[in-house]
Amino acid sequence: MNKILIVIEREFLTRIRKKSFILLTVLMPLLIVGIIFVPIILSTLDSTEQQNVAVVDVTGKYAPLLQDTGAIHFETVPAMTAEMQTEDSPYTSVIQITDDLNQDSTAATIYSHKEVSPALSKYFNSVVSAQIRADRKAEYNMPNMDEIVAHCTVDYEVRTIKWTKDGDEKLSNSTIAGFVGMLFTFLIYMFVMSYGGMVMQGVMEEKTNRIMELMVSSVKPFQMMMGKIIGIALVGLFQFLLWGALIAIVLAVAGSFIHMGGSEAIPMAEAMSGGVPVPDSPGAEILQVVQGMNFTEIVCMFILYFIGGYLLFASIFAAVGASINEQADSSQFMTPIVIIMIFSLYAGIFSIENPDGPLALWCSYIPFTSPIVMMVRLPFGVPAWQLALSLALLYATALGVVWLSAKIYRVGILMYGKKPSFKEMMRWVRFK
Repeated sequence: MNKILIVIEREFLTRIRKKSFILLTVLMPLLIVGIIFVPIILSTLDSTEQQNVAVVDVTGKYAPLLQDTGAIHFETVPAMTAEMQTEDSPYTSVIQITDDLNQDSTAATIYSHKEVSPALSKYFNSVVSAQIRADRKAEYNMPNMDEIVAHCTVDYEVRTIKWTKDGDEKLSNSTIAGFVGMLFTFLIYMFVMSYGGMVMQGVMEEKTNRIMELMVSSVKPFQMMMGKIIGIALVGLFQFLLWGALIAIVLAVAGSFIHMGGSEAIPMAEAMSGGVPVPDSPGAEILQVVQGMNFTEIVCMFILYFIGGYLLFASIFAAVGASINEQADSSQFMTPIVIIMIFSLYAGIFSIENPDGPLALWCSYIPFTSPIVMMVRLPFGVPAWQLALSLALLYATALGVVWLSAKIYRVGILMYGKKPSFKEMMRWVRFK
């Protein structure tokens, strides 16, 4: 046992002292925020290149409606010329309208040498749609038609409340719950793949450098394999806890700003909704829904499923790393594992809409897919007996795979030469 602890300590301290680990731990939360918000910010910026668009409107009805925007300049012309169809044309696009669009919706066409700008299509469609609606309202010749239509246009969204075990009421939102589930799903997928691959890479390097031969003289192969697996697992958990602390700080800061901005609206809302605060902004609603989730259960289950899933796959990675001599030889053994992981990820994504459906239910029991799929279901609520059964199957399978991998590991680490086949590796299991 002492030797396993020595290997664990070596693996843990060696990896957390690396600059790459420190940088990744600090920068990853910022990177995640950047991936989410930077594309949104950039999408709102207008292009600096202006488009010159010629408008050929036979009806004379729609051209005056097309007003210049920051990136698009419209110019009405009497007819389409041959020059407009060449690449030397001063116009990037030509809009041709040949008939009343209220009567013939196919009478408008946009011509361009390149793909038509989405901004141009979106703007033109919105202007024309508004005019067609106005024309059709006028056909009824009813006073106050606009007010009637505006009053009849309803975009209703029902509020959803969930009861806690204590009978309290908490605001809920299936979209936010699905997002939280997918966040934990991607985390566990990323951790298992990256740290499992780290185990295989470490074993391969030690075997290639012949360090393994020296280590085997003082440490048993099983002790070495388990020490490496557990040590790297602790690195992953330590990094996850640091990320969790950083995210908690960000949420606390964001929550203080949101509550300062809407502190007066909440008491009135509580009086009108049976004690459940009505958020006065989308940000406040998201924060309230997130705070209403049982994050203690979700985080505890995440740790348990990470440990079980990591133990299952890392032991396979260790056996593969001990059996091969070069990185190129790993593809034969890694392909089935990668396929299973990708299938699990897709099963989790498609389970968001129906977290209690057959796909989500059965994949949350199968040990090779349950660590990923169960993370999607947890924010929606999972019965305790299903969690217990899923964890029991996962850990029982993981222990069996660890035993099997240890048999392969003890022979493979000292085998050099040709790449072994699956049949040969199974024969190693029977060695005594």
